[in-house]
Amino acid sequence: MKQLIVSHSPHLHANNGVSKIMYLVIIALLPAWIFSLYLFGWGALIVTLTSVASAVLFEWLIAKYLLKTKPTIYDGSAILTGLLLAMNLPSNLPVWMVIVGSLVAIGIAKMSFGGLGQNIFNPALAGRIFLLISFPVQMTTWPLPHQVHYIDVKTGATALGIMKEGLRNGETVSQIMDKIPANMQMFYGVMNGSLGEMSALLLLLGGLFLLFKKVISWHIPVSILVTVAVFTGVLWGIDPQHYANPVFHLLTGGVMLGAIFMATDYVTSPMSNPGKIVYGVSIGLLVVIIREWGAYPEGVSFAIFLMNGLTPLIDRWFKPRLFGKVKPAKN
Repeated sequence: MKQLIVSHSPHLHANNGVSKIMYLVIIALLPAWIFSLYLFGWGALIVTLTSVASAVLFEWLIAKYLLKTKPTIYDGSAILTGLLLAMNLPSNLPVWMVIVGSLVAIGIAKMSFGGLGQNIFNPALAGRIFLLISFPVQMTTWPLPHQVHYIDVKTGATALGIMKEGLRNGETVSQIMDKIPANMQMFYGVMNGSLGEMSALLLLLGGLFLLFKKVISWHIPVSILVTVAVFTGVLWGIDPQHYANPVFHLLTGGVMLGAIFMATDYVTSPMSNPGKIVYGVSIGLLVVIIREWGAYPEGVSFAIFLMNGLTPLIDRWFKPRLFGKVKPAKN
């Protein structure tokens, strides 16, 4: 008698396999990563190679010696996790901290749940949040662009950090805007920050590539970006000298990277289109709340991480009707 074997979710039929999807996302990320390599040189290269290599190694070791299963490092998911983690880090982060972040991402957030398709939280975000909470000084020390060295570099605050600190000191938004790059500079990517904050333009182009290849749908990225724009626009309209304009919020921090490449993770995001919109709107709202009233100047990682935990509940709320099931008639 033949047994029916049901694999892990998502149960969707498509021409794209796991490996193809992972490598398409990596290709979409490459332009923004290459630009960060141009800006930060050896630091960006060392952090990325360390993150990717350690992520692949930890997945292989855990699968082979702890889980006693066939290693899945060739599907590209570990490479993508390492690359996304690197994109969330400063280019001068010590190698050993990068390795710790990879261990948390792969060992705790991914493999402890059983591997790809079974993790609750985005592994790269889990690694980034662990490092931020554990090593806040190192994780918020941002090298200035166009420097030769890796560790011994000049550093400065991000645009979000300058805005947060200035408002805390009683300055107006107009006064603070004179200290940060212009909107077009931030759009092209000339500013301080993590590797993945450097070019909104190249991240958007990567997102369009993924949409064209039907790797992602528009629902999550658009709902996040529109929500951030609307809510920051309302606050800016109420008090433009205390709240920055929507363009500033869209071009700074990890909004573009998070909306396009991290919140859209298949495993940790809702399956239905209405659920994706609720998920995206909630992330956008949390980003604004954390940025404006939280202790951290940036809130994208925490917002996505929190909503990852609510994804099963959103899937229950927006469960699609079973095929062939008749909708009950209204009395």
